[in-house]
Amino acid sequence: MARGVGQYVVIRGLMIIPTVLILYTIVFIFLRILPGDPILAVVGTKNIAPEQLEHLRAMAGLDKPLYVQYFDYLIRMFHGDFGVTLAFPQGKPVWEYLKLRFPATLELTIFAFTISVLLGLITGVIGAIRKGSKIDTSMRIYSIVAYTLFIPWFGMMLQYLFGVHFHILPTSGRISPGVELHRMTGLYVLDSILTTNKEALISTLKHLVLPSFTLGVVLSGAYTRLVRNNMVDVLSQDFIRAYHARGVKDWKVTWYALKNAFIPVITLMGLQFAILLGGAVLTETTFNWPGMGTFIVDRIDYRDYNAIQGAVVFFAFFVGVISLIVDIVYALLDPRVKY
Repeated sequence: MARGVGQYVVIRGLMIIPTVLILYTIVFIFLRILPGDPILAVVGTKNIAPEQLEHLRAMAGLDKPLYVQYFDYLIRMFHGDFGVTLAFPQGKPVWEYLKLRFPATLELTIFAFTISVLLGLITGVIGAIRKGSKIDTSMRIYSIVAYTLFIPWFGMMLQYLFGVHFHILPTSGRISPGVELHRMTGLYVLDSILTTNKEALISTLKHLVLPSFTLGVVLSGAYTRLVRNNMVDVLSQDFIRAYHARGVKDWKVTWYALKNAFIPVITLMGLQFAILLGGAVLTETTFNWPGMGTFIVDRIDYRDYNAIQGAVVFFAFFVGVISLIVDIVYALLDPRVKY
């Protein structure tokens, strides 16, 4: 069994490499077929001497043939070098930006993921145990509405209601101006706890409420429907009727049913976590959250090849690792899965 698990992990881990290569290739090609010149985008003017333009292109490595650019960056990437930024501030290692921005996106993702799972489980279970009732219909309507919400619109409505109208919660940023925080991991909540900084912890949590709730609610609809349908199927099985016949309490029966219905949800959780990481762009832009999403949007405006390629490849690798972990957990939870 251990040998089978080891082989499975190695094979699934190796599959991340071609996934990253394919995505890198697609991004590389699309960036270069799009109209516009990254050097002119950085300079901000077309009134530049051709000699100076060629000099800047040479400094950025854009004067080389495309296949040379492709393999040069690929080789450096496998050595952990994501290049330097082409746009302001020029020459700064892209990896420095990734280290700075990724923890912000990861923190937002963790909180939004937690909210989405909790809301989905609660609404899904309620709908299942009240199957056919008005409550069940309400839960199904909730799942449809939540899944179709447009993140910027929903986020702005929450900003207006809780930030502008009631003045309860901040509408942008990660921490209030003037609040000092010693950054250790880049995850502000964790850093606040590790440094026992109560003021920073309260400020950070307040700033997380609106963006994480916005993203969490939108993605909770998928959990609601999946949990509800799986629970309805499990609750109709013979072993559930046997529990009722033996006089087992309703809450225990519901718990047993949820555990059996939860296995397919594990796969969705892994996919949703990956979607949260990649789909945080809209949320980060709406709430001016200084994460990977706003970084990529900013770099796209400047056609910063290195920064965009590095961010996308980093995302792809991390999502691949998350998918691997989910597959392993799924296989461990479901004995029917064979390695």
